[in-house]
Amino acid sequence: MQNKMAKQYKLSAERLQQMQEEMNYLKTVREKEVAELIKEARSFGDLSENSEYDEAKNEQGKLYSRIAQLEEILSNYVVIDEQAEGDYVRLGCTVVVLDKEFDEETTYKIVGSQEADPMSGMISEDSPFGKALLGKNAGDDVVVDAPGGAVEYKIVSVSK
Repeated sequence: MQNKMAKQYKLSAERLQQMQEEMNYLKTVREKEVAELIKEARSFGDLSENSEYDEAKNEQGKLYSRIAQLEEILSNYVVIDEQAEGDYVRLGCTVVVLDKEFDEETTYKIVGSQEADPMSGMISEDSPFGKALLGKNAGDDVVVDAPGGAVEYKIVSVSK
């Protein structure tokens, strides 16, 4: 029998708090709201042609799905230590890189996969770009295997 380890989700203390607050809201306020919708829809009679009932049950399904997703994350998380010493790239750091081909500087924050939002400059440590940067220092050259071919960057600065 294989021992399958649960995936660990890396979260900043701030993101952990947001998720705990969302879970609390969903399990208290939102669950009662959805239960009310279902109760109200049931009162309209015939459930086979009751679109309000179908809608309310659909909403309940989405609610339970999100709660399950949050429970999975909140039972397997590690809080990122953003105060660790050293000037190398790690979770929680802000990194300024220079795209050598286009001579453009861009700033990214290295985050856990649950917080990743590349359009906002939040790069997952699990992404090819994030993996290439991890452990490197300011002044280092980094090559990232991108879909369009290898892209070369120089790390300009690393900060907390």
